[in-house]
Amino acid sequence: MDTDDRWSARAACRTTDPEELFVEGATQNGAKAVCTGCPVRTECLAHALDRRIEHGVWGGMTERERRALLRRRPTVTSWRRLLEAARTAYDRQARPGDNGRSTAAG
Repeated sequence: MDTDDRWSARAACRTTDPEELFVEGATQNGAKAVCTGCPVRTECLAHALDRRIEHGVWGGMTERERRALLRRRPTVTSWRRLLEAARTAYDRQARPGDNGRSTAAG
C-alpha cells in the first residue's frame, strides 16, 4: 500500500469529472461503480478515513458508509495501517504455502 498520496496517480477516477464523485442519493451508486476494480481502492479509502473526509465517494464507500464504519471502529488510529495489515493477511491466505516469500523468476 502506498504510504503517501502518490496512489492517486493510479486511481481509476483520475480522469473522471470530480463532480461525478461528489453526488447525493442513488447517484452515488454510479460513482461507487467507478471504484470497482480500481488498483488503489484500499489506499483511497484509508486516505478518506484517516482524514475524516466527509463528502464524496472514496474507496468505493459513500460518506454515510464511512461514517458508519468510523462509528463501529472508534479506536482505530490509522486506517492505512489496519487496511494494509488486512491486505497482507488476505494475500497470505490466498497463497497458501508461500509464507509471505516471493520467488524470483529467471
